[in-house]
Amino acid sequence: MGKTLFDKLWDRHVVISRPGEPELLYVDLQLIHEVTSPQAFEGLREAGRKLRRPEKTFGTIDHNVPTKDIFNIKDEVAKKQIETLEKNCREFGVEFCENGSERQGIVHMVGPETGLTQPGKLIVCGDSHTATHGAFGALAFGIGTSEVEHVFATQTIWQKKPKTMGIKNTGKLPQGVYAKDVILALIAKYGVDFGVGYAAEFFGDTITALSMDERMTICNMAIEGGAKMGLIAPDDKTFDYVAGREFAPLDMDAAIKDWRKLPSDADAKYDKVLELDAGKLAPMVTWGTNPEMGVMIDEVLPEAQDLNDERAYQYMDLQAGQKIEEIPIGYVFIGSCTNGRLSDLKEAAAIVRGKQIAPAVTGIVVPGSRTVKHDAEALGLDKVFKEAGFEWREPGCSMCLGMNPDQVPAGIHCASTSNRNFEGRQGKGARTHLCSPAMAATAALYGHFADLRKEG
Repeated sequence: MGKTLFDKLWDRHVVISRPGEPELLYVDLQLIHEVTSPQAFEGLREAGRKLRRPEKTFGTIDHNVPTKDIFNIKDEVAKKQIETLEKNCREFGVEFCENGSERQGIVHMVGPETGLTQPGKLIVCGDSHTATHGAFGALAFGIGTSEVEHVFATQTIWQKKPKTMGIKNTGKLPQGVYAKDVILALIAKYGVDFGVGYAAEFFGDTITALSMDERMTICNMAIEGGAKMGLIAPDDKTFDYVAGREFAPLDMDAAIKDWRKLPSDADAKYDKVLELDAGKLAPMVTWGTNPEMGVMIDEVLPEAQDLNDERAYQYMDLQAGQKIEEIPIGYVFIGSCTNGRLSDLKEAAAIVRGKQIAPAVTGIVVPGSRTVKHDAEALGLDKVFKEAGFEWREPGCSMCLGMNPDQVPAGIHCASTSNRNFEGRQGKGARTHLCSPAMAATAALYGHFADLRKEG
């Protein structure tokens, strides 16, 4: 029987294997940031250990960095974490993107942009959205701080092998529907736990047609469906993306020859298969407090099915039967490791070009990396957003999570291109609605959600 993409990647990295037990895997790349690495570095010091492979470790700051004045860090905890990461990287010989440097940005954007993220690699990071890198045909997943230290010391990690899941996506995306809508629709259909215990591979003609940016959006939110790993088979789009980047293989021809062996074999079998007809989708918006609480823009809010739904309606100050268009929007956030790439900013800019956001809306646009910021400014997108009434910010995680100054006030509804809508995720009492960049931009113009397909 043939092998799946996941099985091929897993088998390539097994160091020790015993039946029925977790297996020891070799790690090709560990990405680190300021929040989950300090304790791991301190653990090395206390044990008198060295960093096993500094050249396979790469650090950047993203969660805590302010996006207005990046060098004026007022939060003492955030400042300490950032300073500690820089100190640790220098002491242990780790390549580090300094605050304000040309490579600084969200860790899951810096990896691909620098060419560190490549097909066939096993990539870990102390961050659950590490699944993003699976869009390249890499085995990528988030780990805990104790595991970060283990990788530091050994360049390996113990993992229980998950089962395989194939998620077949078919159909051409309708007008106004994007990759973000695909993954939100999958989670709305199958729930936030459909992927628990599985490594999920996305495939089908819908996925093949997506750009690398869009594929990263899909894999980024695999964790929101419970899958620790999200994967997409590498192809010519993948190879073209990696080629010429700073850390791309010196012999690309040899690398590509190897990478072409990775896609799932024609006779490979998954332990479970899910399907989605993407050709029938409409723009998606979440209404509740987890990513599965979402509906298409032309649907009404559903009846509460359990206490979780009832609590979500209470927290969000919404009720069953309401139309999505009736939700008032006070904040709009365009950015994050889910939708902070250049293509995302282009989509949003196309909506607001020559227009003004609603007077009651506070809109901020945060490029996910300095590379994206420079590229967007070269295209004049910063001017488009500023003329429309948005704030144009420095790179960082920003309003995706309440760990920096960019927070949504209590009780305010925010149209957000990020990945989580948990209670308090964007600030205490904040009410988050996940959507695509185009939908967020449309909501900014009207002060409420609107069907971008009808708004031209």
